[in-house]
Amino acid sequence: MKKSFLLVLFSMAFILVSFAQQTLIKGSVLDGTTGEPIPDVIVTLEGTTLSTKTNGVGEFQFTINIPLGEQVLKIEKAGYVTKRYPIVVNEGETVDISDMTMSYDPSDKDDLFIISISDDNLNSEDDGLTDNISGLLQSSRDVFLNAAAFDFSATFFRPRGLDNANGKVLINGVEMNKQFNGRPQWGNWGGLNDVQRNQVFSMGITANDYTFGDLAGTNNIIMRASSYRKGGRVSYASANRSYTGRVMASYSSGLLEGGWSYSVLASRRYGDEGFRDGTIYDANSFFGAVEKKINDKHSINFTGIYAKNRRGRSTAITEEVFNLKGAEYNPFWGEQDGEIRNSRMREINEPILMLNHYWDISKKIRLNTNVAYQFGEIANSRIDNNGTRLVVSNGENVYIGGARNPTPEYYQNLPSFFLQDANPSAFDYQQAYLAREQFVNDGQLDWNRLYEANATLAAQGGNSIYALQSDVIDDQQLTINSILDADLAENIRLNASINYRTLNSENYARIEDLLGGSGYLDIDAFAELEDGQVGAGQLEDLAQSNIRTPNRIATEGDRYKYNYEIDADVFSAFAQAQFKYSKVDFYVGANVSQTSYQRNGLYENGYFPGTGDKGSFGKSEKLDFSNYGVKAGATYKLTGRHLFDVNASYFTKAPSIRNSFGNARQSNETVIGLKSEKIQSVDASYIFRSPIVKARLTGFYSGFSDGSDIGFFFTESSSGFFVQEIQTNIERRHIGGELGIEAQVTPTIKLKGAASIGQYTFTNNPNVYYTSADLAQPLTYGDGTTKLEDLHVSGGPERAYQVGFEYRDPDFWNIGVTSNFFSNAYVDASALKRSDAFAIDTDLIDESLFSQGGNISGSPFNDYDEEVARQLLQQEQFDDYMLVNVIGGKSWRIDDYFVGFFATINNVFNTKYRTGGFEQSRRVDYRSQIEEQTNPNGPVFGNRYFYGNGTTYYLNVYVRF
Repeated sequence: MKKSFLLVLFSMAFILVSFAQQTLIKGSVLDGTTGEPIPDVIVTLEGTTLSTKTNGVGEFQFTINIPLGEQVLKIEKAGYVTKRYPIVVNEGETVDISDMTMSYDPSDKDDLFIISISDDNLNSEDDGLTDNISGLLQSSRDVFLNAAAFDFSATFFRPRGLDNANGKVLINGVEMNKQFNGRPQWGNWGGLNDVQRNQVFSMGITANDYTFGDLAGTNNIIMRASSYRKGGRVSYASANRSYTGRVMASYSSGLLEGGWSYSVLASRRYGDEGFRDGTIYDANSFFGAVEKKINDKHSINFTGIYAKNRRGRSTAITEEVFNLKGAEYNPFWGEQDGEIRNSRMREINEPILMLNHYWDISKKIRLNTNVAYQFGEIANSRIDNNGTRLVVSNGENVYIGGARNPTPEYYQNLPSFFLQDANPSAFDYQQAYLAREQFVNDGQLDWNRLYEANATLAAQGGNSIYALQSDVIDDQQLTINSILDADLAENIRLNASINYRTLNSENYARIEDLLGGSGYLDIDAFAELEDGQVGAGQLEDLAQSNIRTPNRIATEGDRYKYNYEIDADVFSAFAQAQFKYSKVDFYVGANVSQTSYQRNGLYENGYFPGTGDKGSFGKSEKLDFSNYGVKAGATYKLTGRHLFDVNASYFTKAPSIRNSFGNARQSNETVIGLKSEKIQSVDASYIFRSPIVKARLTGFYSGFSDGSDIGFFFTESSSGFFVQEIQTNIERRHIGGELGIEAQVTPTIKLKGAASIGQYTFTNNPNVYYTSADLAQPLTYGDGTTKLEDLHVSGGPERAYQVGFEYRDPDFWNIGVTSNFFSNAYVDASALKRSDAFAIDTDLIDESLFSQGGNISGSPFNDYDEEVARQLLQQEQFDDYMLVNVIGGKSWRIDDYFVGFFATINNVFNTKYRTGGFEQSRRVDYRSQIEEQTNPNGPVFGNRYFYGNGTTYYLNVYVRF
């Protein structure tokens, strides 16, 4: 017994002595204004590999591999000014540096970012332009990614050639990417800048605490009431980019007695037009979060977001239109009663409700369970000019009506239309001149003409020939997930999650305004009977949007044209282990998922009568996709200044809803040969960190296979149809390098530079086929492929460079200037033009064969020249350009208030440049392209381009308390 007692006593003494001799660094970080603790502050011991974050009460601790002597402790967090504290570490002693303070960053660059991404880049008619990835990058401290987020984004630059469907956006751990297209809908939380400052970003496919992630990175926006520091903020902003004015007010309580905390925000953004003419902006946003800390282990948070956004869209224009009207031109608007009215309005109205439970099971195990519900609609309006009336002729019902496209930049309104012949006559030149004068002097939508046409028909007892319709997506989505975070050992951490999302999406067209008419006949005005045509029979049946309610007159607020549901369910699970050692950190992760989609037709379309896979009414085939992924990465710490990092992954992704159904508006048909996309990637980096210089040099490779894509357009090829172009088996390769470097050359001056050089190309000839209501079966040309191999994937410049500086004065004012150079951007190549439809002389083929569908093969044009063809099919590369941006600000402290402003001027020298564009597929055969591309008076159907903004400004004035 005595020996046992002595052994226990000796053991206790040894533990106490060991603890007493342990070298420790510990401390805490507080808000310099409110005195509140700040969580998630990054604490780094400079010149070493030691880095950690503060916990929920602002505390941190280092316990292993601590160097002795003079050291510098750096603390940083988005929204605060980075600080450095010199300390001295002695062996066996504890360095306690509690109550360090961080001050608010007066430059408020995060606010600037949310303006430029959430607002500016959602203004286009083409939703493809909303795929700007920079929205994922705002919370990153990486030098290169900061340049990509704040200076490169105006050009639609994509880091590593990736769009935002390749990244994940989460709010409180709940994924926000839409199942329709895989992209986040930024407008769902637009205008909430003040409550979006707490963000956690993981670059690329690297380790992430919440989800498996994706190639472009993962950003979790923490909108938890207890995460906001106590205080309020009121601001006013003026700009000329998307809106002209914004008012915003927010207040957060901090932790109150009884464990309660709350945060609220309200804002309004408005403007008759931004940089683009007629782009009306009308948005109101509200946010509320309430949290109850039940005890030391449990806390429950509720977050509600309501961000209603209504805005006018613009579109891509041809070079001819640009030369006549400039980059600001927008054909979608016209004046009505002295007010600007845009025909292409986009309205987002999708509230988000979220309940979050946080459970600290122990000091080392944490479980977060979330339930989120999102509902509401996205509506995109446009003019329907195919109104008709039913008349009886020779005992049969026929439809009379339809009108020419009313848009002022319709090709028949432009000078090139009258000069398209090889030898224009004097009359042609006269007509071209009159068209030019009319377009230059007016060139806007004539609302009065539409009302007058409808009024005339109404007086004769007819229906509206014009109506304003909206294409509506009305979603209800429920998400449930649980996220586990466990410290298995001091250097081993386990992350895991399980997720379930279920979506019911109603899709339909809705009459918004009859434009002075009395009703709109719900039929297809283009319906024609042809030999072998699908649904051949009576024209009256063929033309019906819904056979079950024939010849229905739709009025304002009614659904018409198409009406269907999509049901989608996604179950996924993820696990990841992170290991940290003195020389090497590494992680491994894996995920599995099961995705299912099914269409349920609520209308029976006349072209696709019946039920089942070939019909349009009732449920389609159920699509199921099983997917998985693995990833791993490591960081080797040669010294505290020199690090080497490598990450690799292989995973599969289910196609989006958009790319799963060939013509969802009219039929149940699913895409032929549809597969999950396969993705593999690897990147390797050298990282240098010193008190003065920070730099990262990275090489990357990503490979994609079995991709799919669907486009919709009218083509004159094959007798002229409105078609769905369906590509499968798409393979791409993205390869390149990126560099970011910054040097704090003096305490007030920072120099910075960034560069990205990439090559993003197709590596095969994808399969392509065409469907249409006018085709009895899918149509292919020749070998059924499109020759895209070695062409560039469009989407912003492949090369971008930046040099710049920042000056931060101790008296709380700052200024920064960057010069940004861009090159190697390419037009989006037409797949139809690069199919065998280009070479086949269709004049030698019986026209009736086209409506039957199937494979179209034939002899090439007798004057076909391979060298000429190569020139005609060459992918256009846009001109290089440089943009200079300036940012500055100043703040004052008056008692307990901070008053300040910051301002930016983008594109100081008003450079004209193209951010993107696409080839039109209206006339794509060899002879037509010779006529289009060699006409000295310009093409009739030339490439369409998106142009960047000229000189723009943003000014924000705020009071914080």
